[in-house]
Amino acid sequence: MSAFLVGHIKVRNEKIWADYLVGVKESLAPFSARVLFRGRLHSVLAGEQTHDLTVVIEFTDQAALQQWYHSSKYQALIPVRDAAADVVLAAYDA
Repeated sequence: MSAFLVGHIKVRNEKIWADYLVGVKESLAPFSARVLFRGRLHSVLAGEQTHDLTVVIEFTDQAALQQWYHSSKYQALIPVRDAAADVVLAAYDA
């Protein structure tokens, strides 16, 4: 069963964020993950959304998603991520 990582993002530092994105792309490669959607918020139709960017990444299963998140390569990127943006990450099963 596929698993999906959904990230809601509010960037505070574009330069650091660009560095983070390069690292994330490299970290995803061994896990055959696929970025399905990356977009900027257009409008909120109901409720409240404080983040203006969203990303959806597909993994083969929840084990692969968890292995990626806990990998040393991604864990090393967390301080960069946190310096660049406010990020909410959530894992979903399909």
